[in-house]
Amino acid sequence: MDMLTGEQIAETNLTDWRKLGQGLHARYVVADFGTGVRFVAAVGEAGDVLGHHPRVTMGDGYVDFKLVSDDAVYRDDEGTEHVVEWVTQQDVDLARRITEIAAEQAVDADPSSINTIELALDTAHAATIAPVWAALLTGSTEARGRGTIGDDVRDATGRVPILWFQDTDEHETPRQRFHIDVWVPPEVAEQRITAAVTAGAIVVDDSHAPSYTVISDQDGNKACVCTTLPAAQKR
Repeated sequence: MDMLTGEQIAETNLTDWRKLGQGLHARYVVADFGTGVRFVAAVGEAGDVLGHHPRVTMGDGYVDFKLVSDDAVYRDDEGTEHVVEWVTQQDVDLARRITEIAAEQAVDADPSSINTIELALDTAHAATIAPVWAALLTGSTEARGRGTIGDDVRDATGRVPILWFQDTDEHETPRQRFHIDVWVPPEVAEQRITAAVTAGAIVVDDSHAPSYTVISDQDGNKACVCTTLPAAQKR
C-alpha cells in the first residue's frame, strides 16, 4: 500500500491523532485500568476486522496508540519501489475507527500531551557504524535499515527510540555528535520551546521553524523540537 504524504495525512482531519516522525500517535485519558482494558479490547476487535493493529502502551490514566504500516511503498525519483515503515490508508482507516470507539465509550483524547523521541548521530560513516549501534541497542544487526531506505536503527518492538544518522563532513572530536529530536504536535511546539527557555535553554537556530527549532542547554548540548509542518517562508 502506498505511503501517504504529509499533505494527504493532514487532509484526513484526524482530530484525535498527530503524525510524529513516521507514524500516527494518539493518547486517550481513561478513568481507571479497567476502562483502559475495555477500550483496548474494542480497538483490538476493530483491528481484527480491518486486518491491522496499533501499537499500544497503557499506564495510569492513559492509553497510547501508535499506527504505522511496516509495508508502506515509497517510490524514489527513478520510480523504484521501496518497502518502508510509514503511514498508509489502513492506518488512517483504523485511526478513524478508534476515534469512533473512543466516542462510544466516552473516552477523551489528549493530543497535546503526546510526543516521541528520536536519537540523531552526526557521522560521515553511517554504513560502517550503523551495525554497531543496531547490535548495541537491540541485540541484533537486523534492526539496521529496517523500514527505511537509509541506515536508521529501528527496533521492531519499539523498545528503544529510533536512531538515525545525519550525514556530515569528516570532523575531529570533541564535537557534539548526538542530539535528541523531540517530536511534538504543531500546536504545542511553541509552548515546549518556551518551557525549555524558561528553564534556562537558549534558542540556537529557529530559521527552519516550525519544522524544527534547535535549542541548547547551558553547557552547549543541543536538541531539536520537531513538528510535521514545513519551515515557514522567510521574507
